[in-house]
Amino acid sequence: MEHMTIAQLEVGLAEVGRSPTGEGTLELIVRRPVSEEREVLETATLTVEEGLVGDNWNQRPSNRTEDGGPHPDMQLNLINSRFLALIAGDPERMELAGDQLAVDLSLGSDDLPPWSRIRIGGAVIQVTDQPHTGCAKFTRRFGLDAFHLLKTEVGQAMNLRGICTRVVVPGTIRRGDPVTVERPGDRGATR
Repeated sequence: MEHMTIAQLEVGLAEVGRSPTGEGTLELIVRRPVSEEREVLETATLTVEEGLVGDNWNQRPSNRTEDGGPHPDMQLNLINSRFLALIAGDPERMELAGDQLAVDLSLGSDDLPPWSRIRIGGAVIQVTDQPHTGCAKFTRRFGLDAFHLLKTEVGQAMNLRGICTRVVVPGTIRRGDPVTVERPGDRGATR
């Protein structure tokens, strides 16, 4: 698979920039039962303890916790589905990103600051202050130009690599569910 060039990516960013704010759609649910394996799901359960049930988040070590265990504020990763489609090039490759949820929604810092809440189906998740950064696997799958784009001022403002969240209200989610944002300070939004 040939990776997108920086010129191709920059052209594609116009479509990513048209992502809806406030309300969008859950486009993809991906469970990672073990490292390097992916299961694309139509329906999934989110719990406060496990995140996406059956995902290996709760077995992944983190260098951001004192004990090296899974980071509670990095339970679920969300990525913009338009950006993911752009870098993947082929819908079959979208699951490779490693993010559990792909949403047609702007994930930019201005649209989703930390502690914003997002309702998806019967569940509510909360954006955390943990950065979601690209890694060697991301670069291998989508190319060096895509990785460099993440680090640009535009890439960081749009949170192109995605955002880290945690489950605050358990529930069932389904592909195609509406995704509704509740920002800090909105009625009912608390940390």
